[in-house]
Amino acid sequence: MLCYVEQLGVVLYAEGLRLQREKVAARKAGAIPDTLLLLEHPHVITLGRNARREHLLASAEALRALGIELFETDRGGDLTYHGPGQLVGYPILDLAEHRRDVAWYMRSLEEALIRVAADFGVEAAGLAGAPGVWVGEAKLAAMGVHLSRWVTSHGFALNVNTDLDYFRWIVPCGLADKGVTSLEKLLGRRVEIKGAVESVVEKFGEVFGMEMRSRQGLTVQSST
Repeated sequence: MLCYVEQLGVVLYAEGLRLQREKVAARKAGAIPDTLLLLEHPHVITLGRNARREHLLASAEALRALGIELFETDRGGDLTYHGPGQLVGYPILDLAEHRRDVAWYMRSLEEALIRVAADFGVEAAGLAGAPGVWVGEAKLAAMGVHLSRWVTSHGFALNVNTDLDYFRWIVPCGLADKGVTSLEKLLGRRVEIKGAVESVVEKFGEVFGMEMRSRQGLTVQSST
């Protein structure tokens, strides 16, 4: 099974939403295969379908003054932050061709990111009742998805060398008793996005059993 990989660089959140909608429509029509969009966003806080406003710890005006956008989205989950140094992945997959099981899909995303962490020598895991990938009580990767006719959108956000100070403006994912972390913080050294991209592509292909190919047609990594 084939999956296109599109590395988009830094993309405004609104543009990322537009691209996802285009890809979802194309996937539903059978015009494209499964696709994984990989990118970074400028500073933005997003509110999922289950977001609680009290978990936003600053006004929209104050956030704008700090250069942080605010968006309401149709993904699952509460609030999260995206920004430079965070690798965001938007898988556009037709689960009808994999497995029509949302819980399986979420576990598979977690497993792929757990393997990415292991690539860097970090032991990560899932946490019961709290989607995402964790190292102890600190979240390394957030997850929130949306499905329409079994085609997925939204996805995951892996903190690579993210400035974690920006998370102070929210209660991340509504979990006041939990923290956030990054590969860079855990390892105590600089970690570049490029290395994380390579690992994510490889592990995504392994877990979902797909051949990962760049949009230009160059094979990035084959599943094993």
